[in-house]
Amino acid sequence: MKRITLLLVAVATLAGVVFFSAPVSGHADQETGPVFVTKIPNGFRDWRLVSVAHEAGNLNDIRAVLGNDTAIKAYRDGQLPFPDGAIIARIAWSYVPSEENNKVFGRAQSFVPGPPTASYLQFMVKDSKKYAATGGWGYAQFDKDGKPADEALLKTCYPCHEPNKGRDYVFTRYTP
Repeated sequence: MKRITLLLVAVATLAGVVFFSAPVSGHADQETGPVFVTKIPNGFRDWRLVSVAHEAGNLNDIRAVLGNDTAIKAYRDGQLPFPDGAIIARIAWSYVPSEENNKVFGRAQSFVPGPPTASYLQFMVKDSKKYAATGGWGYAQFDKDGKPADEALLKTCYPCHEPNKGRDYVFTRYTP
């Protein structure tokens, strides 16, 4: 009986060592390639405003750029690179004339946010270890219904941001 108990303990110990030392499926790919953000950060609508912008041309949108507390502190302190934990959000709407405002002004001059754009919500999440392959930033994009973009589209984010390496891959400057 003692031998059977001892044998069971040995087998359980060996199984535990093998189980905990074996690589978990999918982790090897994450270490060698970018991992994209797949969830919308909680409370992002309450973050502080970094800046606003109007993008003309094919985009023709109006956007607000927000930052969590970590990002805002880095912006205000002029800290580059941004520290891990910084998250920058971009919300975009179509850029449309305001007929109501223009009636008051007596001419066409007022534009306001219209319906959300196809790439309504984007995030950059700073984690220098997890996203080392993409300059320390993870990228995300969601449509107006909160559905994440596919990985093929997200693979275009880093190459677009790469020319801004000197500013830690961030386009938007802080507007106090």
